This record gives sequence, C-alpha cells and structure tokens, in this order.
Amino acid sequence: MRELAGIVALFAGLWPAAAEAGFRTPESLIRNVYAYYGAGSPELSRGLPRDAATTRQFFDPSLRKAWSAPRSEPYDFLVQSTNWKLGPVAIAITRKQYDKTYVTAVFDNHGRKVVLNFILVNGPEGWLIMDVESPHDSLRMFLEQFRN
Repeated sequence: MRELAGIVALFAGLWPAAAEAGFRTPESLIRNVYAYYGAGSPELSRGLPRDAATTRQFFDPSLRKAWSAPRSEPYDFLVQSTNWKLGPVAIAITRKQYDKTYVTAVFDNHGRKVVLNFILVNGPEGWLIMDVESPHDSLRMFLEQFRN
C-alpha cells in the first residue's frame, strides 16, 4: 500500500509541471496571450515575452525556436503595430480540423480593427499556438523574415 501511495505522490508531483505548459481551452490560450497587452502592471503590458518559460507555455515545439530567437521586427505581430491600446478581444472558434483548431481573435488597436486567425493544437501539454495568420502574413513567415 505504501508503494502505491508513493507512486501516486510521484505522479501528482509531476502533473503540475506538465499542466503549466499549455492551456485547457483554446479561448483561455488567446485570453492569456492578450493579457500581456493590457494597460496594467509593467510586466503585463510589454507584449508576450520571448523567454523560454513563456515560449514553452504558449507555443507548439515547431514555433518555439522562432519565437524566442533574437530579431529586429518592425512591429509586434500579435497586435499588428509597434504600440497598442487594445479594446475588448472577441474570440471565436471558427473551425476544427483533425488535430488543429482555428480561432479568430478580433479587437481594436488604437481604433483600428485587427483580425487574426490562430491555428492551435491540443497535445499532452495542453492548447498551444502552431501559427497565427493575418490578412497579409503568418507569424511563422514574419519571424523568419526578420530573424537576425
């Protein structure tokens, strides 16, 4: 019985580490992305960080290296601007296709309407961003174009 309790305790100790990586729903992932673009505390209003922990929490392994690599971008792709004052973010699941879920985020940035389509995957780490599409570009292509 002690062995079983030890095994359960071991798995219980490992569970939070795995759960920290992604999110439980596509909507919660998008809400948490845009929480970094608020007008609140300085650490939560500088845009989505590029550090390893944040990158692992938000992005699919295929996009992590590109997101965290040093670069000189002309603007922040996730708000389509160099600065931001966002209005409410409307989130809608538009399509589920095999292992991908497509989620549209619509918001105003300084009074200009922005529409982005997030391509999300759900895996053992939870919901993660595989790519983001704007009407003109994708996050993957944008990061590749401006990598150092």
